[in-house]
Amino acid sequence: MTRAIVLSEEELQAALAELPGWEVVNGKLHKTFRFADFTAAFGFMTKVAIEANTMNHHPEWCNVWNRVTIELVTHEVGNRISNLDVMLAKKIESLAGEAR
Repeated sequence: MTRAIVLSEEELQAALAELPGWEVVNGKLHKTFRFADFTAAFGFMTKVAIEANTMNHHPEWCNVWNRVTIELVTHEVGNRISNLDVMLAKKIESLAGEAR
């Protein structure tokens, strides 16, 4: 399993450049995804849940009808953004593309 490593500000900015629409909000990687309807949003969440569980790295999220808001932070390194958050965000981006 990959070990969590806190990102430097430079590493974080480089990662954000590769993650369209993601931003840092209240110290967490943050993005809201929109889908055609509730079923598509929930299907996306199911796929993310499977990936996150495989990584043993789980998002903070909220679903309202066709929107899914996701926040990522690593608790084991003091609630800071780590390489694991970026890895999961990239997987989430891939899954979002499949769900649309």
